[in-house]
Amino acid sequence: MSNSATDRAVLPPTVWAARGRHTGPDSEEVIRRILRRRKETGALDDFAEPAVPAVPAVPADSAVPGESGPRIFEARWRVDDGTVTVRARLTLVAQAAGREWQLVAEAERPWDEAWPSPATVFWPDGDEAGDGGEAAWDYHPAVAGLRMRTVNPLPADDKDMRRVLREAAKDAWCVNLVVHEAMTPDALGRQPLVRQLPPGLAHRVVEHRATPQQFRAVNWAVRDLGVEVPRGGAVLLPPDPAPSGYDAREYAVRSVFLDGSESTELIAVLRRFAALSKPAPQGAEEALADLRDNWTLMTLEEELARERERVAQYAEALEAMTRSRDLYREAAARADEALAALRDTPAPAVPASQPGSPFQQLTRVFKGLRPPKDSAGPAVMPEDETGKTDH
Repeated sequence: MSNSATDRAVLPPTVWAARGRHTGPDSEEVIRRILRRRKETGALDDFAEPAVPAVPAVPADSAVPGESGPRIFEARWRVDDGTVTVRARLTLVAQAAGREWQLVAEAERPWDEAWPSPATVFWPDGDEAGDGGEAAWDYHPAVAGLRMRTVNPLPADDKDMRRVLREAAKDAWCVNLVVHEAMTPDALGRQPLVRQLPPGLAHRVVEHRATPQQFRAVNWAVRDLGVEVPRGGAVLLPPDPAPSGYDAREYAVRSVFLDGSESTELIAVLRRFAALSKPAPQGAEEALADLRDNWTLMTLEEELARERERVAQYAEALEAMTRSRDLYREAAARADEALAALRDTPAPAVPASQPGSPFQQLTRVFKGLRPPKDSAGPAVMPEDETGKTDH
């Protein structure tokens, strides 16, 4: 596990992000039914299912061969007495063990954990779940068997326990809480602590439980993660990658009372951990960009604003092209003027006597073409004064 921060950006405080897996049948129909019900009751302003899916934030190679592409669902609602609008996008991808979902919501102001959970806008909550596994949407996306909203007993085998905790800690979409039971709890103590969390946190926390006898084993299992579980207490597994200056000791609780009472200190630690500025989980940046760039569920005002923005962008691009054209024309005119001036300028005369001039060099070339004196043709006999030759 890497505990060093990377170059991944930090999600804005206005964003709520979660990931999970639905193991029941007809995932798409479950979401459609819940969205229709939310709109009928007024909890939603509107919802949509884009006909052409956008580029999925979930890797395509995780999909099941032969299945259709990812499904996209959008929803828009208001919180805080209708003063804040929330836009959310859920991507659903088929996998061998169900359908993985990835949900990103963005509000008009920093997220308040007391607002309704975006997960229960798309998925059934509580008594809304019918038969057929509709409620089975809160499974951990990477570790089989783990669920949010409930207690997850740690495996009895030490090596299995270590594997489960290490694999769970690698997935930064979820917050992993490890609780050690000081003594075997009663029925109230066996209730999930995550149910005490505010709505915006409850569906992002995975609660692991160690029995009283597993105290040594659980600390051996998390030793490489740099944390220690207090006896009868709890600890949060560090995010991967951890932000600079992260101190795991600040996210441990010495005592957790499993008697049904409210765990005030634990809730405060969880809220502080959730608000921590840390690198975005893998794929979260792409999911947020998908929400912003490919959003289709717009009001008339939003459509007008988008068209105005497009017109402004086109006008800016046209202005840049016009400036480039004018600069090119100006440069071409200057080049033509320079070429015309060069043509009108007479070539300078080169004196013949100038050393090394072209004329002098040409003269030397012709001199080199003269035949040498000893290479003349047949000798001519000289004539006498009378013009006769000797025989």
